[in-house]
Amino acid sequence: MLRTADLEYHLPESRIATVPATPRDAARLMVVSRARAAVEAHAAVRDLDRYLRPGDLLVFNTTRVIPARLVGQRADTAGRVEGLFLAALAHQGSGERWRVLLRAKRVRPGVRFVLFDAAGSPSGVVLTAVERDADEAGAWIVDVEWSSAEAARSLLDRVGRTPLPPYILKAREHEHREVPEQEDRDRYQTVYAKDEPATPAQGSVAAPTAGLHFTPELLARLDRAGVERAEVVLHVGTGTFRPVETETIQQHPMHTETCLMSQRAVEQVRRARAEGRRVIAVGTTSARTLESYARALEDRPGPAPERLDTDLLIAPGWQWRWVDAMLTNFHLPRSTLLAMVGSLLTPADSRDSSDLRGVRALLSMYEEAIRLDYRFYSFGDAMLIA
Repeated sequence: MLRTADLEYHLPESRIATVPATPRDAARLMVVSRARAAVEAHAAVRDLDRYLRPGDLLVFNTTRVIPARLVGQRADTAGRVEGLFLAALAHQGSGERWRVLLRAKRVRPGVRFVLFDAAGSPSGVVLTAVERDADEAGAWIVDVEWSSAEAARSLLDRVGRTPLPPYILKAREHEHREVPEQEDRDRYQTVYAKDEPATPAQGSVAAPTAGLHFTPELLARLDRAGVERAEVVLHVGTGTFRPVETETIQQHPMHTETCLMSQRAVEQVRRARAEGRRVIAVGTTSARTLESYARALEDRPGPAPERLDTDLLIAPGWQWRWVDAMLTNFHLPRSTLLAMVGSLLTPADSRDSSDLRGVRALLSMYEEAIRLDYRFYSFGDAMLIA
């Protein structure tokens, strides 16, 4: 078992990136040898083509971040409320029913909340608490009422805000930094994000942050270099930012996320591996999708399932099936994402979940990144482990 305390490190708040690099691919890049678990170079994401090979398969998560953060006030006391849209459940007469996380005092059934628009004015949208959600801590089922005829998706576009992680908002407060909402919407979204035509209301409440570094120009340069691309989808849920509060990582109740991988993408991966070409996950969400499908298809003949609900926990002791390398950001301490990246650096022949060699190597690299003023977390710099 991997103790959660073994994933601890100290990060000065000044190292938390509150805004992204400009341009996107100007972010710094720590290049790491997976085989040696050692830093090989310091570069920039724009230099990625120098460290990839013709025939490498980059796998991107094309999920779209939705404006899921909600701000408003109680209708009875005018007390502030913050929320996070999680899902649209069903139509309720002239309104809708949503699942939302709510941060407010003394919420109970029947309490009404008036949502603000991006300018901070009452939007005419009202949430009424119905009942606690049994499947998500802190979540409520709410009825949604509004007076206009706009569709629910455009409604969320109007009253929702970019769901930036709380640590970015807190660090911005300490810096007295204000960023326009439209700027956050543009930059907390990959340039290749797509809507799902069949399920337009679905999306992510957090960005697949490794993908934020790519520009159209960098993608075109990688194409010219002979790097192949595949696309998957994993809708990032609340588990991404929920802290691990158990003594060991393995005891953590892992969140479930929906991921999708087309038959074409599966065949691209299988062909690359059969030909000895590297499969490189762009981010932990792509890695989780790849490994979830690899596990699901091991003993399953026939085509790949259209979608999977995965609660896969990847930590030291995991035997990687499809992922050979990963581009990833620098992650929070005591997190399942840190455990995942540490497992990629753990010797391939180790099946011991308490093997700390990969985690210790990773934390040593994080210490070096802090000394060299790398920027951390969602808007921060990147690491290529290959």
